[in-house]
Amino acid sequence: MKLHFSTSEHKEAKLRYAQLTSQYGQTKIQNATHIVALGGDGHMLHVLQDTLSFGLPVFGMNCGRLGFLMNHYADSNLQGRLAAAETAPLHPLRMSATAKDGKTHEALAINEVSLIRQTHNAAHLAISVNDKQQMECLVCDGILLATPAGSTAYNLSAHGPIIPLDGGLMALTPISAFRPRRWRGALLSDHSKVVLDVLENDFRPVSASADSLEIRHVTRVAIEQASDITLKLLYDPGFSLSERATQEQFLS
Repeated sequence: MKLHFSTSEHKEAKLRYAQLTSQYGQTKIQNATHIVALGGDGHMLHVLQDTLSFGLPVFGMNCGRLGFLMNHYADSNLQGRLAAAETAPLHPLRMSATAKDGKTHEALAINEVSLIRQTHNAAHLAISVNDKQQMECLVCDGILLATPAGSTAYNLSAHGPIIPLDGGLMALTPISAFRPRRWRGALLSDHSKVVLDVLENDFRPVSASADSLEIRHVTRVAIEQASDITLKLLYDPGFSLSERATQEQFLS
């Protein structure tokens, strides 16, 4: 078992990185069998994005403030934990965003793709699912499409539903919807293709973000699951994403 450690800029994570690399060594990622991410959820997302081409399983240990995607930190028996870990396979979202200048930008999102108004003017968005228009105009601060893993992040803060990891669904959730006021979003099959058109985009500019990557002044955003890409997150037995997603629904 050959370990490659990655650390966030958090002071505690850097201290633990020094301790763990001294204890277990540091393997170049090209020769590693596992990646160990030290930090919080934000660092885990960066690691998954940056190491996608290597196809390695990633085991996160929490050294930050938020750690829904992470395991608890312990420096002992790390290789034993990795050998016993359960795998949570995840498919990211593939975003294709067309900007006002006509350029198309593609990116992957592990948590969500979100559209947010750039000025004081509310966004006006048309929503199509599988080439059929479902809403002519949503007046809102924004909207997001979340994966099951991302349903407990920004989606939950926007009062969207928590999705079981194996639910085969995505959550389309409005952010501060003004019209129609009672629309709370939709649960869509993970085989769906969602297209969001920005209406009056000169007067009502909107940005699109795939996790932390932001594209400004978008006119159209197409989103679908990247079924050809599988990310492998590792979790201690009894501490899986599915179990925590269930528990999250019973918290006050």
